[in-house]
Amino acid sequence: EETNPDVILLDINLRGESGFDLLEALPLPHPHVIFSTAYDEYAVRAFEVNALDYLLKPVHPERLAAALERLPSIEPDAPLDAESGEHRLSRESRFFVKDGDRCWFVAVKTLYLIEAEGNYSRLYFGQEQALIYRSLSSLEKRLPADLFLRANRSQIINCDYIADLEPWFSQSLRAKLKDGTDIEFSRRASLLFRERMSL
Repeated sequence: EETNPDVILLDINLRGESGFDLLEALPLPHPHVIFSTAYDEYAVRAFEVNALDYLLKPVHPERLAAALERLPSIEPDAPLDAESGEHRLSRESRFFVKDGDRCWFVAVKTLYLIEAEGNYSRLYFGQEQALIYRSLSSLEKRLPADLFLRANRSQIINCDYIADLEPWFSQSLRAKLKDGTDIEFSRRASLLFRERMSL
């Protein structure tokens, strides 16, 4: 708490506790964490606690340098959500996603559509999709507001992936994404989009 570090290089096995125990005991917001350990079986859990990277011992200097190079893009001084204690991501950030047995380390700027499915959200990125246990509202708070737009009650889109736009009913808009998906904007989203994109 006194030094307020930007990043911690953290081992899994510590005296009397684990690195996960230490991380959980720290006050919010947590500093960025790079796990460094001889055990590969904790990698999934490490990314579930938003670890920046996971290095296996012996750590090669090039691999450590690559992990540290990610720090500026994470924006340590980004706005903090008061409820969750989570930083808002930037368009250059990456985040960990796990769906069943599959895992991805996803670049925010490649995420082009999020759809609500009950208490879950389906993420579309590249040629992949994943279902995660997070609400649309909680994801909206973490995504960069200059890139993503809540198009309607059940969809968030990446504005960089809009291929075409046309007027729709009651002064609303309809967008076609680069993958061909049609998205109908709510009247509120249509107004926000026009304000954002106007000269």
